[in-house]
Amino acid sequence: MTEVEKKLSIITDAIDDKKGIDIKVMDISGMTTIADYFVIVSGNSSVQSQSIADGIDEKMSEQGYEKTARDGYQSGRWILLDYEDIIVHIFHKEEREYYKLERLWTEDKDNN
Repeated sequence: MTEVEKKLSIITDAIDDKKGIDIKVMDISGMTTIADYFVIVSGNSSVQSQSIADGIDEKMSEQGYEKTARDGYQSGRWILLDYEDIIVHIFHKEEREYYKLERLWTEDKDNN
């Protein structure tokens, strides 16, 4: 297992522990230099979204991985956690439907 695969596993397990909805892992390495992967997940409420973020942060810290940035935590509507090669987007489900981030990052936009 590569380092990035290990990080993805920790992140997705932490999301599962907090009952995150509709987890998507997107390989964006060929499309941008900002990260290799996006992990996108929804929560049913701002509190659940914050809980998901806290769970990820806790599990990653336990394994020695620290985030370089966190944004949006206070509102809990769209929380971003930056782990350099992986960026986690935790959306309140209404925000996710509105922004449709997955669609913006698909290679074939015409099929969505």
